Amino acid sequence: MNTVEFRGTAIVPGKIICVGKNYVAHIEEMGSPIPDEMVVFMKPNSAIGDTLQSELEETLHYETEICLLMQDGIVAGLGLGLDLTKRKLQSKFKDAGLPWERSKAFDGSALFSNFVPAPAVLDNLLLELRVDGEMRQSGGVDLMMYKPDAILTELSTFITVEDNDIIMTGTPAGVGPVKAGERFEARLLTGAEELVSVVWTAL
Repeated sequence: MNTVEFRGTAIVPGKIICVGKNYVAHIEEMGSPIPDEMVVFMKPNSAIGDTLQSELEETLHYETEICLLMQDGIVAGLGLGLDLTKRKLQSKFKDAGLPWERSKAFDGSALFSNFVPAPAVLDNLLLELRVDGEMRQSGGVDLMMYKPDAILTELSTFITVEDNDIIMTGTPAGVGPVKAGERFEARLLTGAEELVSVVWTAL
């Protein structure tokens, strides 16, 4: 089983619960309608990887996300994640009304920073992604349609969130293709304080 790091210890997430279409500007850049309900899809533990691939059968697209690590029914840890997507394949499935798993849940489709203890208040969380020094994504809880508390409330209506599960909270605008050799630098902030950062170099 694949692991992530929290408090210097390797832990095993049982599942990754992903919230899709949670930022209006991202929905608009994808040319999609705003959904009536919270969009949820899943990635298995086997999706967790440690290498940023630029291509797997097709060019992969990046989506940077604030990630919640759950323990004892609360948000115990925070980290950053990349939700990697086979965009052409996803579009094909969407057009046919079919599930997304082949384009979203493949091996290596979820990359994570280490996780750090979560502050008591999550309202000021902000992520930033720079690619080769250029700001590509910036957004946080204030722009989410479903903020962390609302996400947890909605999930509780139909799924059990277990210890060490990870919740990916959606991506702000600025997604795009991964190119080999690019350097991805992501930061998670609360106000002006940096909580965690991570660097990936695309292969």
